[in-house]
Amino acid sequence: MAFDPVKLAADTEAFCQEVRPAEEFAYANRQFNDQVVPLAAKHDLLGMNVKPEYGGRGADAVSYFKALARIGREGTTVRTFFSGHLSIGAYPIQTWGSEALKRKYLPAAAKGEKILAFGLTEPDAGSNPREMTSTYEKRGDHYVLNGVKYLISNGGIAHAVVAFAYPAGQVGTGRISAFVVDTAAKGFEAESFAANAKMGMPTSNTAMFEMHDVAVPAENLVGEEGDGFRVAMGTLVSGRLSVAAGCLGVIEDCLAEAIWYAKERKQHGKEIARHQLVQDHIAHIEMDRVASDALLIRAAEAKDRSAASPGDKELARHADLLAAQAKLFATNAAWDAADRAVQVFGGRGWSTLYRPGRHLTDVRVCRIYEGTDEILKLKIAAALLGKEWEAFK
Repeated sequence: MAFDPVKLAADTEAFCQEVRPAEEFAYANRQFNDQVVPLAAKHDLLGMNVKPEYGGRGADAVSYFKALARIGREGTTVRTFFSGHLSIGAYPIQTWGSEALKRKYLPAAAKGEKILAFGLTEPDAGSNPREMTSTYEKRGDHYVLNGVKYLISNGGIAHAVVAFAYPAGQVGTGRISAFVVDTAAKGFEAESFAANAKMGMPTSNTAMFEMHDVAVPAENLVGEEGDGFRVAMGTLVSGRLSVAAGCLGVIEDCLAEAIWYAKERKQHGKEIARHQLVQDHIAHIEMDRVASDALLIRAAEAKDRSAASPGDKELARHADLLAAQAKLFATNAAWDAADRAVQVFGGRGWSTLYRPGRHLTDVRVCRIYEGTDEILKLKIAAALLGKEWEAFK
């Protein structure tokens, strides 16, 4: 059956309508929202970007990121789940995994039977993943992994994690490899962060996990040995676009909330929407929205063109650059939009009982994960100056 973008948009809208009250309740109580997964399964959203032969919808990049933008209006917490599960969870398995690996995990992921996550970051390896210390050894028909991963979205609820490690004895010098690790395996221990341990996103799951001699079947290698860094960097293109899409949704919701409140709230004898400085905030939020939307769609279209011609390095380079530009711009625009919406709400904006305040605290992390502002600026500058000018070498 051919992919139907109209049906995906309708199902996404239905999901968002249902998940909002659950998210409102969970946020007020600062607890994990356990309704996201079952509602996403109900509306067939857990395999949006997974190919039909593996049980998914087979959405193109433009349609998929439009869906994430709509989900982003419900909060960065809700969208982050989908990014972890699909954009950086299912994506590397589908793109670089063997046929057996795809069959093993993707159909279950699309049904919600297996939740996925992406384990790259470590306590001492953030913006530079080459500083990771996790290791693996090949022992017969399996690999043995050891190490710690940190600040992993979905890490405490995932059934499988795409994890990265160096060959034992070659930390910092060898070639990184990628593996799909089952979280139920002996020696795998995860610990979720308490809601109050994070500045925002109390309703999402963020965890650290340790691997103590975890046995991983040889078939769970993603790509070839030594392909891990390429897999990680390629996956981050998908991840960055998903963050940009979610931030567009945040901007859209902040705009809707600011317009609604400005028309309802009266001060100095009239609705505050009639005050010029309030209109200034609304105009700025609208410009954040329209510019982010245009850049996201351009980047998503480039991602589709690159996916259609996987051997074209120039298309891949262009898609990579646009993803970085879209994330850098949209995340900062969302921060600006949320800040302005809080200002329009005044004192009420400082309360997380209202949506702008929640967006402000939650969206801040988007300028950090999947590539910090600083790393993305260096990446964009190097693309303009030339590879030999890369500042982080």
